[in-house]
Amino acid sequence: MAQALIARTLPMPDDQSAPAPADRTATRSDYTVNKGEVSLAVYRKRPAPVNTGGSAPPVLFLVHGSSNSALSSFDLSVAGQGGYSAMDVFAGLGFDVWTMDHENYGRSSRTEGNSDIASGVADLIAATELVMRETGRERMHFMGESSGALRAAAFAMARPERIGRLVLNAFTYTGRNSPTLAKRAEQVEFFRTHNRRLRDRAMIRSIFTRDHPGTSDPAVAEALAEAELAHGDQVPTGTYLDMTANLPVVDPLKVLAPVMIVRGEHDGIASEEDLLDFFRLLPNPDRQFVVLPGAAHALVFGHNRHQLWHVVHAFLTMPERRDR
Repeated sequence: MAQALIARTLPMPDDQSAPAPADRTATRSDYTVNKGEVSLAVYRKRPAPVNTGGSAPPVLFLVHGSSNSALSSFDLSVAGQGGYSAMDVFAGLGFDVWTMDHENYGRSSRTEGNSDIASGVADLIAATELVMRETGRERMHFMGESSGALRAAAFAMARPERIGRLVLNAFTYTGRNSPTLAKRAEQVEFFRTHNRRLRDRAMIRSIFTRDHPGTSDPAVAEALAEAELAHGDQVPTGTYLDMTANLPVVDPLKVLAPVMIVRGEHDGIASEEDLLDFFRLLPNPDRQFVVLPGAAHALVFGHNRHQLWHVVHAFLTMPERRDR
């Protein structure tokens, strides 16, 4: 029977993000990689100074969701506040942190495609080849958020040899008992016939209020809107179509890596029962199921994001077994 991990937060710095010490300030490098004729923007943050001796730091690859690109998802600046950059947090904790804009998002190429989950897997195959060349690491950890978790899990099926540990935040399996997906399914024919949907300021604000208002600071929604609308007010429909018409897109029996599923208490994208059905079928006994109280769908943007940083860091740094 599946067991849920109830994690207490260990003492960390006062700022909610557990920021890096001053001498480990992260520095960013930008890359491009090609997927055929599609140019994909890839971003990297490492602690400074970069490690020049010993083994290379572990790699963590962050995978964005349906409505936001990479840097606004994982390297967001909020005026007068700190602690919203997952890239800074994990670079400060000693990881070589990477992320990318999927096709039709952020600084990556605009095409006629709808950027569905399968397209996202192809993006990750191209990007991880770059990561392996740059770091010398053949395996890397992944953390995906919402449909980014679907992309990451589908990639884990396609390229299991490249996966270290896998964190699935705000994941969905079959969509059973999901109020968010039930509402979204009312537009399924639009998603079938259109490759773009409107993503304006009101839609971005709704990400923070649709599940349980008060789980995040309204200033974060405004900062996210400013960052994203610079890329236009439309995004692809592919992941929305997959999540309303094509679930499940991930077979848990084919996800061989250690997995942690993280669900916000108020997340409307997937019921706890649906996620536990997935969790029970995972073949690797190295697995955890975490529910974070006071959190909704947008875990990386919530008041309690420090608890997400804590459980993810603990999972990624799990000591090796000693019985074999």
